[in-house]
Amino acid sequence: MTVEASWVDYNGFLSAASHGLLFDRAVDEAVFLVGLAALDPRPRTTGFQTTESHQRFLRELRAGHEVRVTLRLINYDERRVHLFQELHHAREGWTAATREQMATHVDAVSRRSTPFPDEVLERLALMRAAHGALPEPDGLGRRVDMPVRLS
Repeated sequence: MTVEASWVDYNGFLSAASHGLLFDRAVDEAVFLVGLAALDPRPRTTGFQTTESHQRFLRELRAGHEVRVTLRLINYDERRVHLFQELHHAREGWTAATREQMATHVDAVSRRSTPFPDEVLERLALMRAAHGALPEPDGLGRRVDMPVRLS
């Protein structure tokens, strides 16, 4: 993807909201790959709802920069996924931002969590096995904290 001029803030850098947009687009692709058809234009009966998210902003991106997002499935259960994403400068390779996210599979009508279909659980198991063989990503599990400094 390419950072669009309308996505930058008053400082000339990719805004926090636009970081989220890029991360969300990557999740849509991953959801499609595991069989939940987020990219399918037909009405859906289920979807994802983010229940927790932690973004880190590491380097600045500007309009025109080409970017790519990597996504790792850290863990899952019958209703939830734990994801870790990295936003990279596509040409130079450095990491601009990360997002760790917990999302729940929900019924579109009741708005309540619902189990994944069996075929999706099978694909998640394959994805988790492949991603579990990779080294732990830098920043996984970090908490938001500001230690007290005594002067």
